Amino acid sequence: MIRIKDLTVKNFMSVGNQTQAVDFNKEQLTLVLGENLDQGGDDSGSRNGTGKTTIINALSYALYGQALTNIRRNNLINKTNSKGMLVTLHFDKDGQDYRIERGRSPNVLKFYINDQEQEMTDESQGDSRKTQEQIDTLLGMSHDMFKHIVALNTYTEPFLSMRQNDQRAIIEQLLGITILSEKAEKLKDNVRQTKDKITQETLKIDAIQSANEKIQATVDSLQNNQRAWLAKKKQDVEKIEQGIEQLEEVDIDSELDAHEKLQNWTELNNKITALNKEKGTLESALLRANKSVEKASKDIINLEEAMCYTCGQPLHDDKKAELEQRKQKEFEDAQHYQQEVSDSLQGIFHDLQEIGDINGRPNTFYESIKEAYEHRNNVENLKQALVSKQEETDPYQQQIDELNNTAIQIIDWSPVNDLTSYKDHQEFLLKLLTNKDSFIRKKIIDQNLAYLNNRLTYYLDRLGLPHQVEFQNDLSVQITQLGQDLDFDNLSRGERNRLILGMSFAFRDVWESLYQNINLLFIDELIDSGMDTAGVEGSLSVIKKMGRERQKNVFLISHKDELVGRVNHVMKVIKENGFTSYENDIEIVE
Repeated sequence: MIRIKDLTVKNFMSVGNQTQAVDFNKEQLTLVLGENLDQGGDDSGSRNGTGKTTIINALSYALYGQALTNIRRNNLINKTNSKGMLVTLHFDKDGQDYRIERGRSPNVLKFYINDQEQEMTDESQGDSRKTQEQIDTLLGMSHDMFKHIVALNTYTEPFLSMRQNDQRAIIEQLLGITILSEKAEKLKDNVRQTKDKITQETLKIDAIQSANEKIQATVDSLQNNQRAWLAKKKQDVEKIEQGIEQLEEVDIDSELDAHEKLQNWTELNNKITALNKEKGTLESALLRANKSVEKASKDIINLEEAMCYTCGQPLHDDKKAELEQRKQKEFEDAQHYQQEVSDSLQGIFHDLQEIGDINGRPNTFYESIKEAYEHRNNVENLKQALVSKQEETDPYQQQIDELNNTAIQIIDWSPVNDLTSYKDHQEFLLKLLTNKDSFIRKKIIDQNLAYLNNRLTYYLDRLGLPHQVEFQNDLSVQITQLGQDLDFDNLSRGERNRLILGMSFAFRDVWESLYQNINLLFIDELIDSGMDTAGVEGSLSVIKKMGRERQKNVFLISHKDELVGRVNHVMKVIKENGFTSYENDIEIVE
């Protein structure tokens, strides 16, 4: 069983730079509602344009490298941010854990199995054809089939609106006809006989092989030791590289420059502090000097009026002259001191102005420049150690080569190879049986088509569609009502949607019966368009039963607020300030 767990999205379509996550482990039925705050939100009933369909487009892109529709990959990048698009999908199958990371600008395609990244080859515009082939093989499902049994939506052309050849391609894939070569069995006896002859020829060279076995055992032992040595060397190299990588996270040149700037800043800051302290002292002194000048000036004025500046009594001429001389001396001394203080204060202001604004304290990673130099030395030491480790010579390869080249006897495999070529030809004939007119092809159609029609009748009955719909032996579809033949286009919108749903459910049952189960089902607005109350109720009944009895995680994208009380979970998709966010309860790890 394929179990899709969760999806994270960043800079994809309407999702911005803030990573959003969707938990697909919601059992049974989840209603996905939109809330467009840019258009009034709930108060105005704005459910459109929120980014609900973005979820299944992102799911499609993660699995297949393309959206549900023919949107160019570069147009999937968020138009506001224009870069850094990344979609990550997590799923498991048969006890194995898988993760796909796919993005654009920069181009990314990474595939992990049990957290081990698979090697990428044959790169083309950031994608790996072999990696995608590996993903396709794992899924066993084409993109077209995905749109018809997993991501049901109004954007996908309905099956019955497709050209006949396209319909046939989907049905042939569904029924297993397109992979008939892997299941054909009529030529197995002939193949087995040829294999027996290969075995007989192989026995003829067993004598030579037995002579080589002892030598090969030695080679195997050496190779085991070699693998252990190479693994240890690789481990040591990776450990050193990790150490270098961790240390190089710090730009040591910038760090040393920052320490130099910090030293200059500290010196200037100390100077500014000292100048400010001196300025405060001089400002206090200037204030006192100003008061002394002012007092001496007032005393002189009083003396000119022949009044004592202390008691205020009239002065005699001889006493007045004496006091005037003494007070004039005090006034001049106060002025002189006032000027000295003022000049010193101006010097302080000039020094502070020359220094100017030194801004804030430069930031450093290390407390001291000594630690920064130690960091640089550690990087150089590790790089030297890395070179030494990489240059270590394999102590086993020479011994292995000598045994393989001189001791082991060469075996003539030409008879076996000829028979193998003949066997390959027989197996090629098996592929010819997949011809559309072959017996096996017709047999498979007869068997699986009956089941498909049975499930289709079941679902259409539950969905309340009164028409009879049946796939014919030539894989065409016949729609009738009361004995009258109808076309798909003759049906109302609600009837078409019921038929689309019923056919998709039937396709899914056939697929899971022949291949593998998948936990996830999306239904995007198919029950919103033209579906009457009976149709909605029938649809809900079917998908609820599917979730309850078959453990499917069904996500129903809808505008119908009245469905909130009819579902197990509600997921809100919110559009605000031009960006989409998903209400969820899973942790987002960047």
